[in-house]
Amino acid sequence: MKTGTAPDQGAAQHRLLALEQAAMVYARLAIGTAFLSAVAGRFGIWDRSIDWAHFERFIRRTGEVNSFMPAFTIPFLAWSATAAEISFGVALIVGFRVRRAALGSAVLLALFATAMAISTGIKPPLDYSVFSASAGALLLALRAPRS
Repeated sequence: MKTGTAPDQGAAQHRLLALEQAAMVYARLAIGTAFLSAVAGRFGIWDRSIDWAHFERFIRRTGEVNSFMPAFTIPFLAWSATAAEISFGVALIVGFRVRRAALGSAVLLALFATAMAISTGIKPPLDYSVFSASAGALLLALRAPRS
């Protein structure tokens, strides 16, 4: 059979579609688990010392990253980010409203990266790949089926 015939093209398209679907699952799981891992760290789950001291440190870090915001907004921002990360993380992992969860993730990560850049310079959000994660979430949102 000659290369480039219709059956060859169909098989190639099928492989490409399967690869695209696998990449989307990979992106969902990578972003979702990263969010939940960050939240787990905030409450001491990773080092098995669950206490409020971990979250208090996170609130202080939120203040550093959002140094341009009034101090009274920092606890609200810390709790809001935590709630958003839990919601988006779970939704992405289980595949619930993926387009919306991925778009919300992209916006959240872009806001975080921008706040980091304003408060600490451009190097930290680049080193921690926050802009890259935001772009990946945006691509996921654009490719996910509508729900």
